Amino acid sequence: MIQYKAIVFFLSAAFLFICSSLFAQQPADTASKRKIIILNADRLNYQKIDSAEFQSAAGNVQIKQDSTLFYTDSVVLNKTLNMLEAFGHVHINDNDSIHTYSDYLRYLGNEKKAYLKGNVKLTDGKGTLTTPDLDYDLNTHIGIYTKNGKVTSEKTVLTSKEGFYYGETKDVYFKKDVVLVNPDYNITTDTLLFNTYTNVATFTVPTIIKSGDKKKIFTSDGFYDLKNKNSYFGKRPHIEDSTTMLDADVVASNDSTKESEASGNVIYKDTAQGVTVFANNLKSKGEESSVLATQKPVMVIKQDKDSIYLAADTLFSGKLSTIKKYRKIPVILDSLPSTDSVAIALSDSARAKQDSARDRFVEAYYNVKIFSDSLQAVGDSLFYSSEDSAFRLFKNPVVWSRESQITGDTIYLFTLNKKPKRMYVFENALSVEKVGPEYYNQVKGRTINGFFTNGEIDSIRAKGNSESIYYAQDDSSKFIGVNRATSDVIDMYFVTREADKIVLRSNVVGTSYPMRQMNPFEMRLRNFQWLDDRRPKTRYDLFGN
Repeated sequence: MIQYKAIVFFLSAAFLFICSSLFAQQPADTASKRKIIILNADRLNYQKIDSAEFQSAAGNVQIKQDSTLFYTDSVVLNKTLNMLEAFGHVHINDNDSIHTYSDYLRYLGNEKKAYLKGNVKLTDGKGTLTTPDLDYDLNTHIGIYTKNGKVTSEKTVLTSKEGFYYGETKDVYFKKDVVLVNPDYNITTDTLLFNTYTNVATFTVPTIIKSGDKKKIFTSDGFYDLKNKNSYFGKRPHIEDSTTMLDADVVASNDSTKESEASGNVIYKDTAQGVTVFANNLKSKGEESSVLATQKPVMVIKQDKDSIYLAADTLFSGKLSTIKKYRKIPVILDSLPSTDSVAIALSDSARAKQDSARDRFVEAYYNVKIFSDSLQAVGDSLFYSSEDSAFRLFKNPVVWSRESQITGDTIYLFTLNKKPKRMYVFENALSVEKVGPEYYNQVKGRTINGFFTNGEIDSIRAKGNSESIYYAQDDSSKFIGVNRATSDVIDMYFVTREADKIVLRSNVVGTSYPMRQMNPFEMRLRNFQWLDDRRPKTRYDLFGN
């Protein structure tokens, strides 16, 4: 054993002696300030080879340079070059703020650079780095590893092939095959900056963040605060969560409050509801399952062939059960087809999903526009309930279907399988159908009920002081006269969305005029307006609202 220690001492001394020719001499004042001193050892030996002085020590070795303390089992010190090699249970106490451990250390005292190998561990009180090899600069407090490393900070574990530790800022810069794991998220990327003090992870390259089995975030810019559960993602992140997807220029969220905000060309999709929202700003609250879309929002309700597009200054969606706690929502269910036969066939899980889907509402206010191939509408505000599948339009609403226009104080439009099924117009109801350049079929009443078949208007019924103006046509579609009448009830029937006939029921009073004796501008019911200039002509009109 004595012979073995002598060989180790000789080789280490030879190595440090050879290194002396590779370094220029430091100024005397600098060298004296950085002098390495052995404070304690069980055994101490001194040797001089030519002009180089060596000290070797073993057993409870304690070394000091400035405010840095070194501990090891044994050491060889080149006093001339101010360099050392330490073996076994190496511990560097860097000003009592950063502690480094290893099996082996080569240390250049003048440069204050340490090269550690074997079971290397560095800790700053907040995080712990482990790696096979580490280059550590005690001047800058920067550590570098290139052969895989792991950092543990509270409940977070990060691994990478390469890394740079910055002691002054408590930052670790991870590169190549970076993986972050904590109870809430798994993150994979090629480059990541992590602060062991704040527990903030910063992303600068394509990154995938996973939470559980359902939520995924794809981003290349931003940060995630693991301690406070705040996040910010830029450069158009893509987020998937169960049945929803979100794309935006910027997304910020708080997982603790389950609130998030997306800005810039936002696209939000809910595949379960068959709904897509486009906007420039979208805010959501997870606990309330609510979504607020502003800055030119457009909602698309998917259908097989004829999707419904809804636009307004503001769109808001949430749980119907929540809003019912402080607002009375009128529901008209008796007018809809029975779904009992469908409900019986549903499984418990399917019925739960259906109940969840029925617990939604959409509120739109100011400059409301609706477009589908079969129907268009405008109004000041709108409320949609999935409980009765009804769109409620308020304040000067207008509904169009092909050449037909319907107005009133309030309009309810019921849907079935996301297609128009029935329409109910409250007060001052007026239906107008353009049949010629200045010719308009008109039906007026206190209320109007409209009925649809396969999403196409089939008939309307006016009640309460009902009036009508109807242009009669022969089999060749030539106008042969016009009838003006009043009745308790007036029905108008459509074929392929065009008026085919009109039926007056009870207390009928009317007059027919030949076409040559009729002035079309006088054939107007009270409150008549043809509002085609307000009508959305295509779905693109809604995106420019």
